[in-house]
Order: sequence, then C-alpha cells, then structure tokens
Amino acid sequence: MPNTLPTRDGPRVNEEIRAAQVRLIDQDGEMLGVMSARDALARAYDVGMDLLEISPNAEPPVCKITDFGKFKYEQQKKANEARKRQKVVEIKEIKVRPNIDDHDYEVKMRQMKSFIEEGDKVKVTLRFRGREMAHQDLGVKVLERIRNEMAEAVKVESMPRLENRQMIMVLAPK
Repeated sequence: MPNTLPTRDGPRVNEEIRAAQVRLIDQDGEMLGVMSARDALARAYDVGMDLLEISPNAEPPVCKITDFGKFKYEQQKKANEARKRQKVVEIKEIKVRPNIDDHDYEVKMRQMKSFIEEGDKVKVTLRFRGREMAHQDLGVKVLERIRNEMAEAVKVESMPRLENRQMIMVLAPK
C-alpha cells in the first residue's frame, strides 16, 4: 500500500502515522532499524517525546523520536531566516528627455548603474512634449545609447516601445 503525503501542514505525528512498519531513529540520532509503528510509538512515549514521520515516501517510512513542539519551532525559525534573506526585486524608474544634456545624461547613467548593482530592474521612460513627437528618432537614439552603455551589466527585458507620448524600455540585471 503506497503512502500518501500528509494532508495538513507538516509531517504526521504519533497516531497519525498510518504505516505498519517504520524505520526508527531515536532522539540521539541513532538508527534503531525497522519495527512496527506501535513499538516505535511506545518507545517515543517512554522517553516523553513524539514520533515524527520524517520521510513519508520511503519504504518503510522513516520516523524519528523528537519533541514536536521544538521541531515546529525550528521549522518556523528556518522559514523566517529564509524570508529575511530574500531579495525583493523592485522596478526603479528613470525619466529622460529626447534632448537630454550630456551632464544630466551622465547623472542618470550613474543612478541606473547603482540600481542595477543593487539587483533592481530599471524602467527607462523617455517623455515627448509638444512637437518632439515629430522627432521620435532622437528618443530612439537616446535609448539606444543607454542600452549600448549598459550592455555588459544588463539584459533588455522589454525593447523600447511607444506608449502615448512616451517611450519605455525595461532593463534587468544579468
């Protein structure tokens, strides 16, 4: 009879273990071998601990004598640590104009490089005003210049595209 995975969160404990035979590991980490689940449960209760199913898909399932409350606490601690280390990728926006001055351009490039180094994506928005719409080629040149200068550090996630009066390009760190 194949084992089914636990239905609730986490492994099965004590009477929830359905297998007839289990491979038992005691509280000190010693392998005690294969025995009936009833004997394993009795041994766990003798030392005042719980029988915890560690590997339900093994044949026979592996169970360990441990304190379930302590086990749950350790799992929670590991989950919190993992959550703490997780980096949320943000999208930072840089706005430029088609006739941007060289110094302004360099300042924006430095800012973009710092965002990319932090692991964030950068959305470059190029805004056209008034008659600038007639000279979209100037905007494309600015975005191409940005893309060429950032080429070794980024991959272009979305190529420059026109939306209403602005061109948008998204860069992501490699």
